[in-house]
Amino acid sequence: MPKLLIVEDDPASVLALRELLTRGGYRVVTAADGREALRLLFAERPDLMLLDLLVPELDGWRVLTRARDLSDLPVLVVSGLDGVDHRVKALRAGADDYLVKPFHPEELLARVEALLRRAGHRKWAGERVGERVGEHLRLVPERRAAVWYGGEARLSEIEYRLLQLLVRNRGRVVTARQLLTRVWGDESAIGGDRVKFGVLRLRRKLREAAGPDAPDPIEAVRGAGYRFVTAEEIDRKRDEGPAGQGWNTREKRPEAG
Repeated sequence: MPKLLIVEDDPASVLALRELLTRGGYRVVTAADGREALRLLFAERPDLMLLDLLVPELDGWRVLTRARDLSDLPVLVVSGLDGVDHRVKALRAGADDYLVKPFHPEELLARVEALLRRAGHRKWAGERVGERVGEHLRLVPERRAAVWYGGEARLSEIEYRLLQLLVRNRGRVVTARQLLTRVWGDESAIGGDRVKFGVLRLRRKLREAAGPDAPDPIEAVRGAGYRFVTAEEIDRKRDEGPAGQGWNTREKRPEAG
């Protein structure tokens, strides 16, 4: 039976949601403020979170950001904020869906079912400690560090979130605007230098940890953004020779005979 976390400070709304979801076959835990929500995320590890954005203590925006550091569980924002800008901001910050209050009960149940159907196995920070990203990278969330080619780099919160976002989208280009929104929480899209210098600092720390011979896993795509490249892809490009487009740092040896 899937477990759902409701983050809502209005008692009447909590009661209605609990009754609806319990009748729908779900186990329900509730939090009346953002701090309690984060505590329950750690303690209960729910399968999905329903999140109101205007809860006290820590607001829903900060809960959403922190939840994305902890897990890739589905997040359905259920909010009275009905502006397009609020919906876009929430989705870019990591929400999987957005439902405006008031809503029809059957629509909420259908959205919950769809999110759980697509979600598969959820990963939590504690489970990712030993997980490798390719052969040479390991993220260590409890120390906010990355092990790259055997060397551990201690990262700032921004640097860790930047690397985490690039890794989650490995092989795909992440635009500077997306990085500004998801990592820095900047909706203005005019802070391009923050992204550039953030990437430079992250690259430097990885290089200092791994040594000068380790490759750079962050590719700058001119006019588009940045892309995380696994060590396996780097090695494959090197082995392709001149077609490797910038990764061919290994000299070709002459054939014997």
